[in-house]
Amino acid sequence: MTGCGLSHSDIGGYTSLFGNVRTKELFLRWAEMAVFTPVMRTHEGNRPDDNFQYYDDEDTMERLARLVEVYTMLAPYTREVVRETAGRGIPAQRPLFLHYEEDGACYDIQYQYLYGRDLLAAPVYLENQTEWEVYLPADEWIHLWTGREYGGGTVKVEAQIGEPPVFYRKKSAYAPIFQSIQGKYGVR
Repeated sequence: MTGCGLSHSDIGGYTSLFGNVRTKELFLRWAEMAVFTPVMRTHEGNRPDDNFQYYDDEDTMERLARLVEVYTMLAPYTREVVRETAGRGIPAQRPLFLHYEEDGACYDIQYQYLYGRDLLAAPVYLENQTEWEVYLPADEWIHLWTGREYGGGTVKVEAQIGEPPVFYRKKSAYAPIFQSIQGKYGVR
C-alpha cells in the first residue's frame, strides 16, 4: 500500500518543536499504539526541560513495563505478521478495507488499523479520554481487555490509559495468545 510494509513511530516523538510539548498522557498513549506495531521503541530524549521524561516517573515506568510485556507476549503473532509482510508484501499495519473490502465504511476510517489479519487497534489520540468509539467490520470480535464479544458496527468501549481499544478475531489461530494477555492484564 505504501511500499514499506514494516513501519513504526518513535514513542514520544523524536523532538518537540514550535511549542509542542509531550505530556505523560501523550507518551503513554503513544506507547499503547506501539504495542500493536512490528517495532516498539522510544526516542524521546530531546528537549528534556520542555517534555515529560518517562524515566523520572515511577508510575510511567510501571505502565511502560506492562505494555512492553504485552508486546513481548504478542511475539509469535508479530513474527507471523512480519513473515506475511516479507512474503506477500502486505503491510503489517493495514487499513480495514484490505480484509473487509465489501464494507464501505472501512474505506473512510483513518484512525484505526488492523495489525495483521486478526487484531484491530483504535489508538486514542485525544486528551483526557476514558471511552472511545470504534467501528468493527462484520465479524466475531473480542475486546482484548474484557473478553466481551462484539459482532460488528460502532461500539463504545472503556479506554483507560494502558488499555487501548483493541479487538481480536474470535476465530484467530492466535486466540490463545490474545486470551493469555486478557487473562494476565485484562479487566476483571
